[in-house]
Amino acid sequence: MTQITSQRIVELIEKSKLVDARALKDRIESMRVEHGGELPEDPVEFCKAFETVGLLTRWQSEKLMQGKYKGFFLGKHKLLGHIGTGGMSAVYLAEHTVMRHRRAIKVLPKSKLGKSSYLERFRREAKAIASLNHPNVVRAYDIDNERDTHYLVMEYVEGPDLQILVKKHGPLPYAIAADYISQAALGLQHAHDLGLIHRDVKPANLLVDSHGVVKVLDMGLALFTADTDASITMEYNDKVLGTADYLAPEQALNSHNVDSRADIYGLGCTLYFLLTGHPPFPDGSIASRIAKHQQVMPKDIRKERPDCPGELEGICVKMIQKDPRFRYTSCQQVSEVLQNWLLKYRKENPHVVVKPPEGMSIDELLEVAKSRNSSTAETVSNRGAKTMGGQEKPPAIVSLSSSDSGILRTLAQGDGSSVDSHIDLVNDSNQPSIKQPKAQAIAKATDDSQSSPGKSSPLHKPMDAAAKKPGQSGPKNPAPASKSGSNKPPQSPTPQTSNRALLAIAVVIAIALFIVVLIVALR
Repeated sequence: MTQITSQRIVELIEKSKLVDARALKDRIESMRVEHGGELPEDPVEFCKAFETVGLLTRWQSEKLMQGKYKGFFLGKHKLLGHIGTGGMSAVYLAEHTVMRHRRAIKVLPKSKLGKSSYLERFRREAKAIASLNHPNVVRAYDIDNERDTHYLVMEYVEGPDLQILVKKHGPLPYAIAADYISQAALGLQHAHDLGLIHRDVKPANLLVDSHGVVKVLDMGLALFTADTDASITMEYNDKVLGTADYLAPEQALNSHNVDSRADIYGLGCTLYFLLTGHPPFPDGSIASRIAKHQQVMPKDIRKERPDCPGELEGICVKMIQKDPRFRYTSCQQVSEVLQNWLLKYRKENPHVVVKPPEGMSIDELLEVAKSRNSSTAETVSNRGAKTMGGQEKPPAIVSLSSSDSGILRTLAQGDGSSVDSHIDLVNDSNQPSIKQPKAQAIAKATDDSQSSPGKSSPLHKPMDAAAKKPGQSGPKNPAPASKSGSNKPPQSPTPQTSNRALLAIAVVIAIALFIVVLIVALR
């Protein structure tokens, strides 16, 4: 192997055509002047001198140091660096040689060409993205190939994906997490409107740019609902498509017979990840995690973040219901519910910022949010009162909130097949009457929670009056707890009080005292 010297680097640059001939000559002459007529002997120092003036990138220098001079161009684009590698492709940062626009180029590895499903999926991704035009979806500009190198030219988003963001900063602030998921929902709704189901919604496929705008990435598993011959399988599994940690239960059973609610499930799992810092089921093998998505609900978010607003957790829980009938009906509805919650939350917390101000990066915004004293922050829950600081007390009569995650958890853990398919949270478009099966399920959940008076149940929370739409009523089957003064002693039918009447009075007083203790415990 030829030894890499400064002179050898010059030869490789000339062969690669990475630097214009005139610019290369001028830079070399300038370096000779700086070093007394000679070029630096150290090739690393030589490359750094080119990087300093923007003629080479660090990635290009590394390739030149390895003696490589081919593969720096794809069509009219010059490759500047390697962004990342996924399961079926590598992504590079590139620059148009004439327009100077920066683009992301996804390249299908040559090793995948022998596997027809990969090339077909790659082409389908290009077809899927090309049909989309929305500010919350990464755009595709071109698909092409040079001999056996197939590539897709896409919009370059200067910013991390949500997987990297959480890995770096930990669980996100509630308002920012809600805003990101709301934006992603709008992008997915645009795809759904055009007949596309993403089928691989996860944090790594949601990018956030420097302005806090979220963009949906990677339509490689997109299902064309109008395409009857759209069966594409993965090499390692000819039945399951998607990512185990965010896979909807119905998608694990049949990847080609799903609708937009599968994307809502993946988005709900992503919200869970943003709020907790890990997927709903972080442990176990792929098979065991898929099984858990089929059978059990994940740990309560508020067990890890006790100050998490109950309504926000309730939104997340509804999104990840096992039965698609119990989720939101569309991503548009998901976005609207989150935005309505966010408006209320920011009204209660005026210091909350979800977009970085001018001159501030996303990283800096998150660091500022983390540095705030959380003990002084007020959070909004579905108790209809401030949950921190003790400024307000919840009402004595506690009713069952339709936005509470406890309802959904109870139904998910019971026989959901017999329950009405519309369990609407606050801000849902309709509030259907509760059918008897659902009423029985809620009553059973209430009885179960009352059997353990020492433990606070998420079912016993008041409806947030501010979140209800005008004209909407609360749940049909509340679980009220009586005020201590609401049970008056029965009047004696005779002037003299009998032993029986005294016993009745004692029982009433005992019940009233028990209810008072229960209400205090539930606060």
